[in-house]
Formats: sequence, C-alpha cells, structure tokens
Amino acid sequence: MDEIKKLSALAYELRKDVVDMIVEGKGGHIGGDMSVMDILVSLYFKEMNISPENQDHENRDRFIMSKGHSVEAYYAVLAAKGFFPKKEVMEQFSRFGTPYIGHPNNKLPGIEMNSGSLGHGLPVSVGMALAGKMDHRDYRVYTVMGDGELAEGSVWEGAMAAAQYKLDNLCAVVDRNRLQISGNTEDVMGQDSQEERWAAFGWNVISVDGNCMQEVCDAWKAARACKGKPTVVIANTVKGWGSSVMENKAQWHHKVPGDGEYRQIMQDLEDRKEAFCHE
Repeated sequence: MDEIKKLSALAYELRKDVVDMIVEGKGGHIGGDMSVMDILVSLYFKEMNISPENQDHENRDRFIMSKGHSVEAYYAVLAAKGFFPKKEVMEQFSRFGTPYIGHPNNKLPGIEMNSGSLGHGLPVSVGMALAGKMDHRDYRVYTVMGDGELAEGSVWEGAMAAAQYKLDNLCAVVDRNRLQISGNTEDVMGQDSQEERWAAFGWNVISVDGNCMQEVCDAWKAARACKGKPTVVIANTVKGWGSSVMENKAQWHHKVPGDGEYRQIMQDLEDRKEAFCHE
C-alpha cells in the first residue's frame, strides 16, 4: 500500500475513534471532525516537523486548531501520534475533572494554545510566524479554521498583518464544508469567493478537495514553495464526510449517534476505507 493510501486508511480509522469518543463522552462536534480529518492526518503524519520527542524544541513546527470545537478529531490524531494514550482519552473525554475537555487545552502535551473562541487562531499564528522570522528559525506555522469562523473580524486583521510581514512560513487552512451550527454559510454570512477574498488580502491561495489525501498533501508542498507571502489552503470538504448518515447535514454539527446510526456510520467508514485501499 502506498503512502497516500496508508494516510487515507488512517484517517478513516481515526474517524471511527472520534465516533467512539463522542458516544462515550455523550457529546461532540462530529460533523466538523469528519470533514477536517484528512487535513489533520496529512499534517501530523506527513507534513509537519512535530512529535512527542521534539514538542519542546525551538525549531518544531507549530499548529493551532482554531476551530477548537473539532477537538475530538484533534485528540484522535494526537493520540495516534503518541502524545498521550488513546485509552486514556477514550475513557476520560468530556468527563468532569479530566484535561480532555471539549476544546483544546494546552495542559495536554502537543497542544500549543487553548482555542475554541473563534477567530483567534490566525492572529496568534501570525505572531508565532513573525517571531520565527525575527529569531531566524526554520519552523513553519499551521492553523485550521472553520468557514463559519471567517465572520470574525480578527481573522481579517490577522490576514492583513500576515501579508504585510510577508510570512511565507505561515499556512492557514479553511475547512470549507459550507455548513455551520445555524445552517449554510452562504445563508448566514456569504463568503464566496473565498479564493478572491484571500488573494485580495495578498495571500497565495490554493484550492483543493479537502477530503482527497493526495490533493491535500500536494497543497503543503506548494505552500512550502511559495516565497514572500503567506499561503491559505481552501480545503473544500463535506461536513460529516465518511457516512451518508451525516454528510452535508447541518444537524450533525453537534450530535451523538443513536444505536442504529452508530452501527451504520461505523460500517460506512469501514466500507469507504476498504474501497479506497483496493482502488
């Protein structure tokens, strides 16, 4: 099995972990977890220079999960990478008194900053990237935002500053699944064309199928090659990706599957994984 197929298979397996985590914890933002998983897997298992062994190194790559409500996907990836035990997060997620709360918590290894109040990830990433330039470091900074999050004005303040300081060590990602808690993004606060907006702010823009592992991995390579300006990857995804039970349905923004839904979702994820691996 080639590397892309292995990464895709891992993404489907970790989606199953997310479903189990949400069922055990009795809550979670399952739709966005499913859409963002290929992005996170490709970053942590192919692109970024980050591991439990170098997590305190000055030249490690930095990652901020700005759409912090998709923490279940983030926990699943960090556990698979070895930052903390999978069994521990599965047993403790969303339980009173544990560190595995419903948004990223930097008391846990591998998490750079608390997030969840939307619109903060990009401005903080700009500061990290600018610090890297000032200190002559080689690290790169990545942040993942939801598309509903882009209604926050602080996002665009960060976008303007990143272009001003020519932060080519910064790569932002928009999980463009077109659904937010209150419905379709274009009905709530229209955003098209994402590509034109970011380009107008002076960014290098790459638009990909965010649920295609090959396209996502190619985007990181193209971002590294761009000099003199920051890069944004518009990852066109499907909310709830992996099962027809959830796909493109706003009500699955935050939901716990019932018994029948759980069985169908897990079967769909396994079937998708097997079909992809045997293409």
